[in-house]
Amino acid sequence: MRWTRSRASALLAAAAIASAIGASAARATIGGITVYAASSLTGVFPAIDPGPAYSFGGSNALAAQIELGAPADVFASANTALPAQLYAKGLVERPVDFTRNTLVIVVPRSNPAGIHSIYDLTRPGVSVDIAAAGVPVGAYTLQVLSQMNLRSAVLANVVSQETDVREVLAKVALGQVDAGFVYATDARTVPGQVSVVRVPAWAQPTVTYAIAVVRSSPHQAQAQAFVREVLGRAGQAQLGRFGFLPLHGPKTGKRR
Repeated sequence: MRWTRSRASALLAAAAIASAIGASAARATIGGITVYAASSLTGVFPAIDPGPAYSFGGSNALAAQIELGAPADVFASANTALPAQLYAKGLVERPVDFTRNTLVIVVPRSNPAGIHSIYDLTRPGVSVDIAAAGVPVGAYTLQVLSQMNLRSAVLANVVSQETDVREVLAKVALGQVDAGFVYATDARTVPGQVSVVRVPAWAQPTVTYAIAVVRSSPHQAQAQAFVREVLGRAGQAQLGRFGFLPLHGPKTGKRR
């Protein structure tokens, strides 16, 4: 049977419409909710879904706001302790771990103080910036320094303690301090402005992020959908593209 030009055109138009509908569905976003999230998630969460309203900051400050009744629908923290505390108080649903990170030292690209290892941070005259102890990245920093018996020596050179990791990163990138402790993912956001000095693997803290739906949220279905989106294959792939780590590393079986 011969196809008429009009019938072929109609089929092409139908295919185009179906393709447009499919693309629209693929771009569907979750709107109408507010997500409180650690500042280290500033880039990746809108990449996962641009629909929600986001409030980024230090996880401890965001948790305190939720305790005071702030209108958050979802809470994503750079540690597991804060969501667990809110859960124990009945303020959020059971938290779920969703990604990991690593702690690094960053120095200005020119590295004027000649920082090449964590031990160089103990030298007289070196200026170091860290986050406050209540902020997850600040707690991780103190954990590393204590484990390496460097806490007193490095803290003697600390000139400021910030409210979130991005403030530490900004001061280092601007050359206002000689070094600072941030997450590896944050260091990636300012290419060419900072250099990374690794924390010894044996002293690396376990940096795990957790997410939870706020129980007082009037948008429970949308909030749960956002959590599923973060945990889903596409969400996890986006986290990986931004440098975050999967919850479980590759398995290494014993040789027989």
